[in-house]
Amino acid sequence: MSRVLVLNCGSSSVKYRLYDGDEVLAKGTVERVGEPGGGPADHETAVREILDRLGPDGLAGLTAVGHRVVHGGRRFTEPVLIDDAVFAAIEELVPLAPLHNPANLAGIRVAREALPGVPQVAVFDTAFHHTLPEAAATYAIDRDTARRHDIRRYGFHGTSHAYVSRRTAELLGRPYDELNTITLHLGNGASACAVQGGRSVATSMGMSPLEGLVMGTRSGDLDPTIVFHLRREAGMGVDEIDDLLNHRSGLLGLAGVNDMREVLARRAAGEPAAALAFDVYTRRITGYVGAYYALLGRVDAVTFTAGVGEHAAPVRAAALAGLERLGIAVDPAHNDGTGDRVISPAGAEVAVCVVGTDEEREIAREARAVAEATG
Repeated sequence: MSRVLVLNCGSSSVKYRLYDGDEVLAKGTVERVGEPGGGPADHETAVREILDRLGPDGLAGLTAVGHRVVHGGRRFTEPVLIDDAVFAAIEELVPLAPLHNPANLAGIRVAREALPGVPQVAVFDTAFHHTLPEAAATYAIDRDTARRHDIRRYGFHGTSHAYVSRRTAELLGRPYDELNTITLHLGNGASACAVQGGRSVATSMGMSPLEGLVMGTRSGDLDPTIVFHLRREAGMGVDEIDDLLNHRSGLLGLAGVNDMREVLARRAAGEPAAALAFDVYTRRITGYVGAYYALLGRVDAVTFTAGVGEHAAPVRAAALAGLERLGIAVDPAHNDGTGDRVISPAGAEVAVCVVGTDEEREIAREARAVAEATG
C-alpha cells in the first residue's frame, strides 16, 4: 500500500490525515491557529506540531504529501507536483485568496523542509470547476479589464463536490458519468454546485469564496453597490469592508453567532434574529437549487454535505420546502437519521441524499496518482 499524508490548512485550522491505501492510520485537527488565547501562533507552528505528533514511524515510507490549495487561478486545472516554480505561482495567486493561500503555502513550506525526499502535491479547490462553460465563468464586465486582472468565476470546495457527487452515484447505484447532481456543501463556508455527468457546470462561489450562499461569517451574494455605499456614505476603507463581508457577516452578522447549532437553538427559543438568519440562509439555498435545476434540465439527485449539510435536519427540510412540483422532497422519517443515506420519499423523481464529505480522502487519492505518475 502507498502511504500519503494530507495537510488541509484552513484560515484558522489545520486538518491532517495519514492514509495507508484507504486505511486511515492517524487523523486530527489543530484549531484556533493564530487566534488570541487560542492554539498555535501560526500555520507553520501548527504543521510542525503535527509532524512531531506523527513522529518518525508515522512519517516513514511516505509516498506523497497532499496539500489542499484553495486557489489555482487559470493556471492549475489539475493536481500538480510542487517545485519552486509551482510554489512561486501559488504565491502569486495570494491576492485572489488572501485568507487561504498563505495558510496553504505555510503548510507546503514546512513539509518541504521537513520531508525533502517526499513528493509534495498541490490539490486545488478550484480545479474541479475548470470544466465550467465560459458562459458560467464569465462576469459581465469590460472583457479587457477582466482578462488583465484575472477576474472570472473560479469556484471552490472542488475536492468536496468531486468526492460527494461521485459518492452519490455509488449510493444510488448509478453510473457517475450519467448522473446529474446538485451538491450542497454547507459548513462554515458554503457552496452549491451543479454536476453534470461528473463535470462541474455551475457553482455558487466566484472569483473568491465570498460569493453565493450565506455562510458562517461571509455574506454571500449582495448588490455590489453596497460596497460603494459603505465607502462613500459610511467612510469605511477597503480593508474594513473586506473584513465586514468576510468575517462579520453571514450568520454571525445576522444572529450574532456563526455556528448553525446555536442558531437553531436560539430559533427554537423564539429569538427573532436567529429565526430571520435561518430563513435568509435556507431561502438562498432554495434559490440556487431551483436555478441549477433549470440549468441542468434534469436532476437525478440533490445531496447535502459538510457540517451543516450532514447534521442539521431543519436546514435540509427548509431548504427544499416548496420544491415538490420539481420532484424534490424530504421524508421526515429519514431526515433525522445518520450516515450516508437517501432522505427523499420512496419513488421520488429526484433522490435527496446526505453524504459525508471526505476532502482529505479525495486529496490523498489525487496526490497518490500524481506521485505514481511522476515517480
